[in-house]
Amino acid sequence: MVRRREEALPGQRSERRLTSIEGGRGVEQRAPREADRDVDLSAERGAEQSADRSAERSAERSADREVDPSAAPDTGQAGQEERGPVREQARMWHVVLSVAGAATPLPELRTALEKLAHDHSFFLTARYAADHAEVRYWEEARDLHDAAAIALRLWGEHKASAKLPAWEIVGLEVVDRPTYHKRVAEGFGDPPPQLGGVHPY
Repeated sequence: MVRRREEALPGQRSERRLTSIEGGRGVEQRAPREADRDVDLSAERGAEQSADRSAERSAERSADREVDPSAAPDTGQAGQEERGPVREQARMWHVVLSVAGAATPLPELRTALEKLAHDHSFFLTARYAADHAEVRYWEEARDLHDAAAIALRLWGEHKASAKLPAWEIVGLEVVDRPTYHKRVAEGFGDPPPQLGGVHPY
C-alpha cells in the first residue's frame, strides 16, 4: 500500500489519503455482507432445529392419542349391555280367576282344588259348584301383563298334576296390592266370608 502526503495549501492542513486498491470502501462493504451470510446461515439452522422439535412433539402427541381400544375400560352403552338392563322390582298382584265347564262330581272337584291350593305358594281361597269355580290368590310379577299371563296359564298348567276338570277360563281380575286394599277399605270387593281354604258356594 502506497501512501502519499499532499502538500497543504496555505491556510489548510495536510491530510492522508488512502489510495490502495484493496483499501477504502471495498473492504468496508464486504465485511457486512459476510456478516449477513453468517446471520442467514444461523437463522436457517435455527429454523431447521425448530422444525425438527415441532415434528418430534407432534409425533409424541400422535402416539399418545393412539390408544389400543381393547385396553381401554368399557364404559357407556357397551358396559350397560354387558351388565344387562335394570330389571323392575317384582310387585304383588291380587288375582281372581273364574272357570266354568261341564258338571263335575263335587268330591272330585274339591280334591282337585285342594291340590291346586297346596301347589300354589300364595293361594288364598277357592269357591266351587258342580259346573264353575272361583280361585283367589296373590301373584308376584313385574307388571300387570306378566301377572295376567301367569293367571291365564294357571288352570292349564295344573290340570294334569291336580286333576282339574277341563274347564275354560271365563273371567279374570288382576289388581295390584294398594288398589286391592283401597277397594276393601272403601267397602267394595270385600273378601269372601270364608277366607282361606276350599269351600262350596
